[in-house]
Amino acid sequence: MSNEAHTIAKRIIEALDRRDHEELVRLLQKVPEGELPQRLAQLTEADQRRLLEAIPAEVASSLLQELPESQVTRLLEELAPSQAAAILDHLPSDEQADLLGALPDEEASKLLEIMNPEEASDARRLLQFAPDTAGGLMITEYLAYTETCTVEDIVEDLRINAARYRSYDVQYFYTVDAEGRLTGVLRVRDLLLSEPDTQIATIAVRQPVSVATDTSLDKLEHLFAHYQFYGLPVVDRDGRLVGLVRRYDVEEAIAARANRNFLKVVGISGGEELRSMPLRDRIKGRTSWLTVNLILDLIAASVIPFFEETISAVIALVFFLPIISDMGGNTGIQSIGVTLRELAAGLITPRDAWRTFWRELPVAVINGLVVGFLLAGVALVWRGNPYLGILIGSALTLNTVIAACLGAVLPLGLRRIGIDPAVASGPILTTIADLTGFFMVLGGAAVILPYLT
Repeated sequence: MSNEAHTIAKRIIEALDRRDHEELVRLLQKVPEGELPQRLAQLTEADQRRLLEAIPAEVASSLLQELPESQVTRLLEELAPSQAAAILDHLPSDEQADLLGALPDEEASKLLEIMNPEEASDARRLLQFAPDTAGGLMITEYLAYTETCTVEDIVEDLRINAARYRSYDVQYFYTVDAEGRLTGVLRVRDLLLSEPDTQIATIAVRQPVSVATDTSLDKLEHLFAHYQFYGLPVVDRDGRLVGLVRRYDVEEAIAARANRNFLKVVGISGGEELRSMPLRDRIKGRTSWLTVNLILDLIAASVIPFFEETISAVIALVFFLPIISDMGGNTGIQSIGVTLRELAAGLITPRDAWRTFWRELPVAVINGLVVGFLLAGVALVWRGNPYLGILIGSALTLNTVIAACLGAVLPLGLRRIGIDPAVASGPILTTIADLTGFFMVLGGAAVILPYLT
């Protein structure tokens, strides 16, 4: 910890002990943008809770937006319900829904009863939608006016409700008909440069691009890649405007999903872990995966005892066995990663397994030949035995091809039978790669043993 970071953390604790709430707010304002999570991580969870209890709810809500969702959820559970509800009232509607959805149902219901009725109503509406859809990602803080309004009407409304709208992230105004159906989008520039008595229907952009509440995250990613919009209006099945999904929120959701999948692949079974989490939760998230892997590794290693005589005769095989099995595993994990990405993007389904296999095969063969040739050269130079080089090079080539092709189709098979491919693909593939690698090297060595000794 740097001296500056240590000083700020120490001063926060001292201000907490003195119950100097104004000093706490000043200290938080001094923390450079982007460094707040690190500063808070230097406090114990007890001190973090004391901090949230000591500062105004509006400041606490801004602070919590800098932290990972899992950490915020635990802190909200530790706070008194009235304090937690007050903090939630100051959060954007989409973040309210995310946090309430992560809490136990009983706790979430209790907070919704205490929250501001209008905020609670918006949160309940958003909780109806799946998290990775436009409905789950949208915010309900937007400005929409009926087509019959004039520019003067809008300016007057903005003036009267300035305090309320100040927290809105407004880039566009939307126009709706009498039933609330989206009819157009109004740019701020056009509003400001028009005469006061101009009816907004005449200056709005008609038939704007919009998305339905059930639009998937992958479809949203595609739309924002195609259109350079700050946000897109969200409509229900009847075309009524119900929210706004922002580019930033879509990008954040994509990154969060990729991070969860990565953690699952490397063995964090819950898809998320922070070192500030309780020890029990961290152990649970890792041990189950490690236990399964231990069993699978024992299965893979069970091949070796059958070839003890071969290993004793050609001790150099011991050097190459872990290289071949590890290279197969690495190649397979690369292939799994591509398939998981295509699955998430909706580019392939379990029905595309055969097509995916054939598209992976050329890459697998070329990569296998390259690394196989290189390792064969190492074996030849080291031992001076061409037969050993051919054996090792061939085994690595075949194992690389098998692992890559298996990695391409294994997630599709697991998805078809209802198993999370991000969790199960890695352990299964590495076990098979180990088995095939050990068997090809040791089995091949047993066949040509006279040429190797």
